[in-house]
Amino acid sequence: MLCKHAMTTIADRSGLRFFALLFFLCLFLGCGAFAQQARPRAAGFTFEEAEGQYLHLREGGAPVLTYNFGMVLKPGVRENLRRCCYVHPLYAPDGTPLTDDFPQDHLHHRGVFWTWPIVRVDGETYDQWLVRGAQDRFVRWIEKKADPQTAKLAVENGWFAGERKLLKETVAIYVKRAKGNTRELDFQLLLEALDKPVEIEGTPEGNKGYGGFSVRFAPRQETVITTDTGKESKDTDMAPHRWAELKAQFQGKPAALRIEIDPSNPGAPNGWCLRHYGFLGVNFPGREPFRIVPGKPLSLKYIVTVSGQ
Repeated sequence: MLCKHAMTTIADRSGLRFFALLFFLCLFLGCGAFAQQARPRAAGFTFEEAEGQYLHLREGGAPVLTYNFGMVLKPGVRENLRRCCYVHPLYAPDGTPLTDDFPQDHLHHRGVFWTWPIVRVDGETYDQWLVRGAQDRFVRWIEKKADPQTAKLAVENGWFAGERKLLKETVAIYVKRAKGNTRELDFQLLLEALDKPVEIEGTPEGNKGYGGFSVRFAPRQETVITTDTGKESKDTDMAPHRWAELKAQFQGKPAALRIEIDPSNPGAPNGWCLRHYGFLGVNFPGREPFRIVPGKPLSLKYIVTVSGQ
């Protein structure tokens, strides 16, 4: 009897050890699985080309911007407004799209873009703004670099009149990792005349002077425009500012976009075209023509800050 009791006790203890070991093993594996699920997504940047026209940039899978390098045309819009070489959409860090393309009131407006209504070369005048006589065309990628902290996109475009290349345009966009609900992007434009000088100028219409680095905003409500001098209650033309910002409700969410002029830009701070229907544009060079001569490229830099809720 004593021997039988001893054997039963040993068996019981062995069973307890087995179940204890099984319990702790399950607990360990369960915690590991939970930790795996709770771990945040990788926050690195990635590029992806689509349809031979679009280059998408994402951070941790969330959309940041799309660079349109193919010749884009919205269905139902006349063929002569087909264009490329601009950013749309541009998103707030929470994924809210902030820009518009082919808006019905100004079909030539396109996301974040940089064009001029007067381009003079060798005695001829072209309208790059309305895509009349001259248009941008993608030439080649210079760099597409993405890492956990930053992304850099560099591209070479050309200004063409028919098959004649008027100017070489190099665009570099540096995108910084979102910090909370805010993201900063640096835009750098380098415009190089080729065999002939190229003269650019803002529109003479109503002495408005618009033409240059611009943003057309998506549909929204409760639009407020602010500059370094305060809230702008009315639309203005050519008033100089260091920066301008549009804030509104986009798809029911508060968001904002600010453009800041780099102080190294010629004539900074420049005049602006500010429109409450949804447009911010830096008027460079405004009503005074700027001449780009071969061997002396024009450099323009802008800081764009987007924020969401």
